[in-house]
Formats: sequence, structure tokens, C-alpha cells
Amino acid sequence: MNVTDDELLRFDSHGAAPLPDAGRQGLVANDGAQIWYAAYGSGPAVVLLHGGLGNSGNWGYQVPALVSSGRQVVIIDSRGHGRSTRDQRHYTYELMAADVLAVMDALLIKTAALVGWSDGACTALILADQQPERVSGVYFFACNMDPSGTLEFKPTPVIDRCFSRHRKDYQALSATPNAFDSFVADVSRMMAIEPNYTAADLATIRVPVAVVLGENDEFIKREHADYLARSIPDAELVLLPEVSHFAPLQRPEHFNREVLAFLDRL
Repeated sequence: MNVTDDELLRFDSHGAAPLPDAGRQGLVANDGAQIWYAAYGSGPAVVLLHGGLGNSGNWGYQVPALVSSGRQVVIIDSRGHGRSTRDQRHYTYELMAADVLAVMDALLIKTAALVGWSDGACTALILADQQPERVSGVYFFACNMDPSGTLEFKPTPVIDRCFSRHRKDYQALSATPNAFDSFVADVSRMMAIEPNYTAADLATIRVPVAVVLGENDEFIKREHADYLARSIPDAELVLLPEVSHFAPLQRPEHFNREVLAFLDRL
């Protein structure tokens, strides 16, 4: 695989690479929602958690590479995203972390490494904080752990193309296909006020963490990534050159290489 889609033209038009046929997929009921998952391969478990407004199909370039490395790969549509449903409660990262744990329980996965992208990274780190015995490590890509870590939003053609793809996917997959605009408003409300970890909170995390950021990230401050890497015990900082918030789609071969290197160190 040698894909370059820096401007997300391919992603806007066609999405990520199609997911393989899943040996196992289904829905897990948890706390007022039905959470969709698919599982591939066998070996040490890796759970992939997509970003806000997206769905697990955004990991199409990552699933085959991780399965080929001898791992069991689980993808999850976050609550209210993709094929997963939600109830009337506000979105919270803690609620979504509980959903991930419910899927792990349903699949009898005792311990998993978590690879999180944007909102999925927040969810992963919160689960690792709350249930460290269930998490072998967190690859924390492109997210903040308090509201001060975000840049002022500035629309770009790349962001617009990503948003366009998310709209099309939501309309194709969701049980409420006409509710995309209210869905965006609800997720955005959560992003504006969560998460709210202090340096003292970060200092209590006891699992291996890689704090990862693209050098051209449109949403997250570089200094915030530096702060997270300093504040989480023994965390490493990984900077991905020539990519932005959308590195798994823009340069998947490079992104996958860094993920596998982290997993191999666990």
C-alpha cells in the first residue's frame, strides 16, 4: 500500500479503503444504546476508535495492516455514530468509554491496546485511566485533554472534504439518516466542554501512552501535545511530518508504521 491523499480528494469521493469482510460483527446493548462493532483476525487485541462525526470505516487503511501483523482488530462505531444508536442523553467521553468496555466484555477481551484518533483518543485515554487493568497501552493521536488544547477553528478545503464525507457516510449508515445537522451540533457541544483533565489527573495514568500529532494539525496545539507527553508518566511524543489531523487517510503507510512500532513496544 502506497497511498497519498493529502488533500482528502480520494476520501471525499470514495471514502477510505473498504473494510475487509468481517468474521464477526454485531451490536452490543449498553446504557441506552446499541453499539456496532466488527472484529478481524486473531492474536493480541487492538481496538480502533475513530474521530468525532466519523465512523469505523475511516480505519479502512489500518485494519488489514494490523491483522497482517498477527493481531485481533476490533473496530467500533461510537455511540450515535455510524451504525450505532444513542438515547437522548448528551454525549460524554466517559459514556463512550463505557461503550468500548461493553464491547470488549461481549467479545471476552480481557486486555486490549487502544488506538484513538481525535475524539477516539480522548475516549481511549479516559478508559485507560478508569480501567488500567483492561488497557495495555494507548496510541493517542490528535486530541486534547482539556479545552485549552485546541486551536481556533479555521475552515479549510481539507476539513470541508472530510465533513462532506462524514455527511454522506452518516446518511448511508445511521438509523436516523436525516439528523446529521443535529448530530453535529450535539457532538460539537461535547467537544466544546470536554474533556477536562488537569495535570494532576494526567499524572495518575499508569499505562504506556504515545502522544501523537501531525505537524500540520488543524485542531490541536503542538504545545498541548508537548504538555500531555510531559504530564503523563513515561509517555512518548511522536510527531508525524507532512500530515495533519487526517494522517490515517493522508499517509496511511507512515501512520501504520508508527502504530505498529508502538504496539511492538508494549
